[in-house]
Amino acid sequence: MLNSPDKNLWQSVPMSIQNFPDRHIGPSPVEIAEMLKEIGLENLEQLVDETIPSSIHQGQDVPLFNALSEEETLKKVREVAARNKVLFSMIGQGYYNTVLPLVIQRNILENPAWYTAYTPYQPEISQGRLEALLNFQTMVSDLTGLAVANASLLDEATAAAEAMALARKVSRSDKNIFFIDEDCHPQTIAVIKTRAETAEIDIQVGSPKELNPVSVFGALFQYPGSSGQVEDYSSTISSLHENHAIACLAVDLLAMTLLKSPGELQADVAIGSVQRFGLPLGFGGPHAGFMAVKEEYKRALPGRIVGVSVDSRKQPALRLALQTREQHIRREKATSNICTAQALPAILASMYAVWHGPEGLHVMASRIHTLTKTLVAGLRLLGYDIKNSTFFDTITVKTDGYTEVILHNALQAGINLRHSSPESIGISFDEKTTPDHIHTLWQCFSLKSEIAAETIESQLGALPSVIPDSLQRSLPYLTHPVFSSHRSETALLRYMRTLSDKDLALDRTMIPLGSCTMKLNATIEMLPLTWPGFSDIHPFVPDDQSAGYREMIADMEKKLCLLSGYDAISFQPNSGAQGEYAGLLAIRHYHHAKGDFHRTICLIPSSAHGTNPASAHMAGMDVVVVECDQKGNVDISDLKAKIAQHHQTIAAIMITYPSTHGVFEESIKEICALVHQAGGQVYLDGANMNAQIGISRPGDYGADVSHFNLHKTFCIPHGGGGPGMGPIGVKKHLIPYLPEKPEKGSGYAVSATQFGSASILPISWVYMLLMGSEGLRKATEIAILNANYIASRLNPFFPVLYSGERGHVAHECIIDLRPLKQATGVTVEDVAKRLMDFGFHAPTVSFPVAGTLMIEPTESENKYELDRFCDAMIMIRKEISEIENGTLKVEESPLRHAPHTVRDATESLWARPYSREKAFLPGTIPPGAKYWPPVNRVDNAYGDRNLICSCPPMAAYS
Repeated sequence: MLNSPDKNLWQSVPMSIQNFPDRHIGPSPVEIAEMLKEIGLENLEQLVDETIPSSIHQGQDVPLFNALSEEETLKKVREVAARNKVLFSMIGQGYYNTVLPLVIQRNILENPAWYTAYTPYQPEISQGRLEALLNFQTMVSDLTGLAVANASLLDEATAAAEAMALARKVSRSDKNIFFIDEDCHPQTIAVIKTRAETAEIDIQVGSPKELNPVSVFGALFQYPGSSGQVEDYSSTISSLHENHAIACLAVDLLAMTLLKSPGELQADVAIGSVQRFGLPLGFGGPHAGFMAVKEEYKRALPGRIVGVSVDSRKQPALRLALQTREQHIRREKATSNICTAQALPAILASMYAVWHGPEGLHVMASRIHTLTKTLVAGLRLLGYDIKNSTFFDTITVKTDGYTEVILHNALQAGINLRHSSPESIGISFDEKTTPDHIHTLWQCFSLKSEIAAETIESQLGALPSVIPDSLQRSLPYLTHPVFSSHRSETALLRYMRTLSDKDLALDRTMIPLGSCTMKLNATIEMLPLTWPGFSDIHPFVPDDQSAGYREMIADMEKKLCLLSGYDAISFQPNSGAQGEYAGLLAIRHYHHAKGDFHRTICLIPSSAHGTNPASAHMAGMDVVVVECDQKGNVDISDLKAKIAQHHQTIAAIMITYPSTHGVFEESIKEICALVHQAGGQVYLDGANMNAQIGISRPGDYGADVSHFNLHKTFCIPHGGGGPGMGPIGVKKHLIPYLPEKPEKGSGYAVSATQFGSASILPISWVYMLLMGSEGLRKATEIAILNANYIASRLNPFFPVLYSGERGHVAHECIIDLRPLKQATGVTVEDVAKRLMDFGFHAPTVSFPVAGTLMIEPTESENKYELDRFCDAMIMIRKEISEIENGTLKVEESPLRHAPHTVRDATESLWARPYSREKAFLPGTIPPGAKYWPPVNRVDNAYGDRNLICSCPPMAAYS
């Protein structure tokens, strides 16, 4: 113990104790020196100078902003959160107050085993989150009464737009009109209209009574309506079917515990949001959307679907099913560009249903409905009429000229109501509403009656039913044992732990995925997520109640503009793919404003991620592919030829930088200039911004618009496949064409709220505050160093496919396994599965080049972890050598049998030509640190032939 501070001793304490960037960045100064020596360089400056083209290298000219300490950051963030006014919102319009059970909050939302996991593309090491998502699908399928549900969409509004696209695809009608019930949520109408405009679909908004089923290919109705009205759409649905049109219902899942399901009404599609299943308001998100369809439309269902298959032992195993529908395969033929889903919010909602079960949800819905009826009865005594004759939890009150006074009274009492129109107010109830709120509202409305608000309750009689008998639910739901087996906190806690133990996430190991930037999500970044000042704000509150959010977003915009060279940022896009769509729409609207309606061509390099051509198609553009040369760069001669061919019609080029091949192309400024000379705009895909921040700025070297994957470069955790955020930065001339507020139902919008998944923005903001511009630059430098170190170590064993002019890669590298497959039969999948035995998640498989692995280590992995990965890959290469020299046949090798499980380890007879130790403890894995994959290799083909997308009976596991 020190009796007094020793100044000299304190000065000798390593800065990493005080300095966040040094703790975010993995390699120590000593390790950095060793790694530079491995690749033959003196210092980081030399590496950057030799990697980044001098024509775009900013040097030290990038604008600076200082880093804050953790204490300073938390103080600042608390002050900003306090500037948001937390009132009790009864606005509704698709957003409700919720109670997330603390056992779920602590052990999933705040647990890195869940929030740092990646999309389950490697199913053997994702069985836990796949099971939770299968529960989600089962929950949605049961409550909607439809056969198949997907594993989540971005939000309710985008799910509705996807429903329209699905209806157009599967309808046997030759009509081009899609009908929208005017009682749909306004934000839903806005997003559908935006999607319809580029798809050249005509939209008709009106009362269902005005619908002519002969004239449409599909229709969407809100059930219950945004006003609260509950309608029986069964006859309208029958009329649509008689005319080969598709019927879609936007539904409230909690209401479905009391109301007849869409399936019982014979609807084809149901969409909605699971926000009220425990997800905080969060100023608009993230909230998982969903879609469920009839059996015959399951292969047209967009987004990810979890399916039940078997492993090599014929034991049940889960996987993502029907991958051939996805945009990365269909590209410009894709009907959707969905990439990021909302896996973590979907998992939270599924656990909410597991916790409450069918009985708990029914009691909750009944209580909410009874409270609503009580308010209505009192308002009628006070002399008010209710516009909707039926309701579940929402009413629209005719205010007889008292609208502004009532709204003011409610605000003074701490309650937000919905300003539906000059003559009406909307009120929505939820699980946090209490009788006290009813009494307060009666007082707010006590303007035209002599009855005292405090005496109303004594004058209420029986509360008659307002849900018609024909719409009362009779079919059971959530009957699978998983929804009744975990009632105690002990049971649920152990269930969630069992699932997380099956998975590999960043809390166990590096996830070296190319183009996905799986980096550290620091604990301090996650803390504000559940603070009431951020989590309890309705997205449609008056602006003065969200002053803190707006201050934070303005500061993020300023910092992102400084880092990128753009002039403005829109935070509306809910994912990177949605950012692509929004950015291309801005370009489209820019051309249209100039009268250039003929500019419809989007040039896209052949190496592009599948979302690029899919997004261009969705934005109403025609894709023209530009070839790449042998070095992986855009072929300039082919680009010039395509520009000459389409000179008058070019709208844009979409280019990823650094390239999808992991290289900084020297000709990027020339590419931008060529497209601009042809009258086009440059969309620079921001997926690889982790290699640019603090070093080069797209807005300075020719790009007009980019999206920023905050869930990659700026540390929002992937959550097993979402949430994500893909805000777009634009140059000044595109600012007028950014997305508009969606809640009014007009204008151009890509998601349901102005700032998308706003409640996760504090994560990225805290990261920026803690790192400062110098820390962000250092992170970029180390990301490039780590990738080049891996490339240098692995190149003698697995050739690195592409590199820059001076032999360096950017922040990721591609290693080529194709010659080994030709020589031995070992596939890239064999290597990916074998890495699981070493305790690693595989790099990106067969993208952008089939038969390769794309590796991105990020800046947060230290040299020890990089070496552990490289050592594993080198040992795998030695195992391949055994096949090359004839010691083993590929079918007998540990590579083909990988991953190895406990079932393999407990076989009484070990008949394989390699040892158990080699199978289970390859390399230097200590037995106590061993990760055991829960299933053997999953049979993908079996799963697609025998498609099961909801929880199978327990007998299937016996």
